[in-house]
Amino acid sequence: MKKIGVLLVNLGTPDGPDRGAVYRYLKEFLSDGRVIDIPWLPRNLLVKGIIAPFRSGSSAKLYKRVWTEDGSPLKLSGYSVKEKLQKSLGDNYHVELAMRYQSPALPQALDNLKKLNVSQIIVIPMFPQYASATTGSVHQRVMELISKWQSIPEVSFANSYPDNKYIIQAFVENARKYDIDSYDHFVFSFHGIPQRQLTKACHNDHCLKVENCCSAIKPVNQFCYSAQCHQTARAIVNELKLEKEHYTVCFQSRLGYDDWTQPYTSDVLEHLVESGKKKVLVFSPAFVADCLETTIEIGYEYKEEFDEAGGEALDLVESLNDNALWIQSIKDMVIKRAILA
Repeated sequence: MKKIGVLLVNLGTPDGPDRGAVYRYLKEFLSDGRVIDIPWLPRNLLVKGIIAPFRSGSSAKLYKRVWTEDGSPLKLSGYSVKEKLQKSLGDNYHVELAMRYQSPALPQALDNLKKLNVSQIIVIPMFPQYASATTGSVHQRVMELISKWQSIPEVSFANSYPDNKYIIQAFVENARKYDIDSYDHFVFSFHGIPQRQLTKACHNDHCLKVENCCSAIKPVNQFCYSAQCHQTARAIVNELKLEKEHYTVCFQSRLGYDDWTQPYTSDVLEHLVESGKKKVLVFSPAFVADCLETTIEIGYEYKEEFDEAGGEALDLVESLNDNALWIQSIKDMVIKRAILA
């Protein structure tokens, strides 16, 4: 039987927690035109002249707080997922892990599949919700690299899976490790993107012009990042049987001064304390592994601000990491796309 290649791709992580490694990561990441979507020259001047040099030092200190003896938690989690998925799929498949930026390098992972002469490549970006800066960038880069091959195999891409039943179940089970009834409110904090990227991704002049446009997925907004984030939150909420007034969807990790997807997580947490809601459970379902944005940004920085404002408890639901249900969800996506004949 022909061998099928499976390519798992996450965003990326520095090769080390030192300033030099973080600088290289930020420079590559932020130089991507899908991440900072402004013309090439001002983007390069901004990234190489301001952001990477000035943020690399402070970011390196944060990476040191999450780094383990074995390296980056994001990378370690990715390798564990790769190994478990390989075991689950069996010998008719070959699984590779890559990062869109830095290592393990995407060109090398694809070259490994090319050398195996796989009959098909199934690309699984490790982002449940589609965004141009994440899934879109992975799709574009993979196509750029494969387009240079003399022989191009069958290639298929996972686009998004915001309400995948196994992923939802995993977050629900992780949440139930806490005393759900003891919390005053539940927050679903997703990674933010500039609002201009929402409107640019909308091809029918719908985005941000229709009231509550993200409240339901429809053909007109099926590819909207914000709408897919709300879709994920609703799926978890339905399983936990939470009332609408007991949860809020918001967005974190804003960069720069432009408007980003709103409301901002920091503002939401501040308003919750002011309204007397002092015990909050936070989900971060845009991330499939605990990383800087979950462990540090939410688990330390937001928690510290929440406590200082008068909050009593801000707890973070564990991400998917190498959860067996996460492995099962990927396996299902692969099997559905596999051409076994």
